[in-house]
Amino acid sequence: MPNVIAINAQASQSIIAAQATSDDMLLESIADGNRTSMHILYCRHNVRVYRFILRIVRDATTAEDLVSQVFLDVWRTAGQFQGRSQVSTWLLSIARFKALTAMRQRRFEDIDQEDVRQIPDDTDTPETSLDRSDTSAILRACVAKLSPAHREIINLVYYHEKSVEEVGQIIGIPQSTVKTRMFYARKQLADLLKGAGVDRFAA
Repeated sequence: MPNVIAINAQASQSIIAAQATSDDMLLESIADGNRTSMHILYCRHNVRVYRFILRIVRDATTAEDLVSQVFLDVWRTAGQFQGRSQVSTWLLSIARFKALTAMRQRRFEDIDQEDVRQIPDDTDTPETSLDRSDTSAILRACVAKLSPAHREIINLVYYHEKSVEEVGQIIGIPQSTVKTRMFYARKQLADLLKGAGVDRFAA
């Protein structure tokens, strides 16, 4: 019995130590095959990665599948991470690639999703009507109406709090292009919010 208690205590100490470890150190450990480190990295970032992917693919089941694929890639390629960006930025880069690939595959199977999004919906569902008084719901609806490129910029900067440099790394574009897209995205979002009657955000 004492041996079992000692083993459990050691396991608990190992988990606590790993939880206090930086993402970069976790990746080094994952590259050596440490499953506990993989589990901790997943727990730290899976919700963020899921939300990021969901805003692109707009399908919960697809997003869940892609999150699994992202972390499977991390498990397989942790040793290739060179530390040129934050681990969270690297994860979102992988997630973006997976999401865009899934979107391209879906377009071969169904109507172009971007065409569908351009079709105006003049009728509100009861749920939408109830949310009209909720400013955050209006904001989300307006962000959803942005072009894919502008929506992606707003998503990364405001929802994931990424810097211009990090956004450029994730998307693979120059920082100057990020700034230009951000300018036009904010302008378009302000117009949409003003049209929705939310002047204090549109200003």
